[in-house]
Amino acid sequence: MVIHDVDIRVSPAVSASGPDLSVIIPMFNEEANIPVLMTRLFDVLARLPQTFEVIAIDDGSQDGTFRALQIEAAHRPQLKVIRFRRNYGQTAAMMAGIDHAAGAILVSLDADLQNDPDDIPVLLEKMSEGYDVVSGWRKDRQDAKFRRTLISRIANRLISRISGVKLNDYGCTLKAYRRDIIKDVKLYGEMHRFIPIYARWMGARVTEIPVRHHPRTRGVSKYGLERVVKVVLDMIVVKFLDRHFVKPIYVFGGVGLASIAFSVLVLALMVWLRVFEGISMILTPLPLLAALFFLVGTTSVLMGLLAEMTVRTYFESQHRSAYLIRDSVNL
Repeated sequence: MVIHDVDIRVSPAVSASGPDLSVIIPMFNEEANIPVLMTRLFDVLARLPQTFEVIAIDDGSQDGTFRALQIEAAHRPQLKVIRFRRNYGQTAAMMAGIDHAAGAILVSLDADLQNDPDDIPVLLEKMSEGYDVVSGWRKDRQDAKFRRTLISRIANRLISRISGVKLNDYGCTLKAYRRDIIKDVKLYGEMHRFIPIYARWMGARVTEIPVRHHPRTRGVSKYGLERVVKVVLDMIVVKFLDRHFVKPIYVFGGVGLASIAFSVLVLALMVWLRVFEGISMILTPLPLLAALFFLVGTTSVLMGLLAEMTVRTYFESQHRSAYLIRDSVNL
């Protein structure tokens, strides 16, 4: 969606064909922040030329978050509220927002007021240059220097190196996406931060711009060091899906053949020791080692074959192809 030079005030009502912009806000126990957030956010959105909607996802909050959202929604028709039965995590909340969003452009935003709603027009302006994903970079991050900032920098460099998508701040929730790029993305675990990677796989143009970051003044942070472990494990999954989702036999079969080859080498060593050194096979752990690696190798190959059948079942049952087409002519 291109941002026009003329600043046109729009009606609060969403157009019949759907809004141009959907703002997705996952939240958990953010009761104290909601009134201020909604006031600032709607002031910013009202100045945009696009029609808009705001989708707030209450991720099983245990305070008065849902009640506060109900109060806001009573006089803001563009505010849509989703309430989970229990806490499923930020990724599930993001997925719910994407599933229910109707806008051509989706913007995700944290509810803790550390992201600045005034940066939304900046993201949209950058997107008008032809980008499909514009990611925020908290260049001057207002968090604990070691527990959050330093560890985050290390994780971001590791993710960029493994994925090949160079971003300084994967953890910044403030991002803008074109809907047609991420409408078929399915998120699990802590994978909401990897949406730019999924988008790049689909041929999207991804960029990053600095955004403001404010210290938290209300509520408490829901992030801990244990999230680093989850992110690393999810990154392994993402890398596997990138390289081997269509041909999993290359992973399982490769490990299996290497294991079988090692068992053959152990068997050859046993024969050499028996013939040239006179050492009985049963006096060494080598027979057990050879049998163990042969069994692991055979099992890995069989798992690869099962994975191949599963992948084929997935594509055929979902009527999906193993490729994506950007454009076509006279087709």
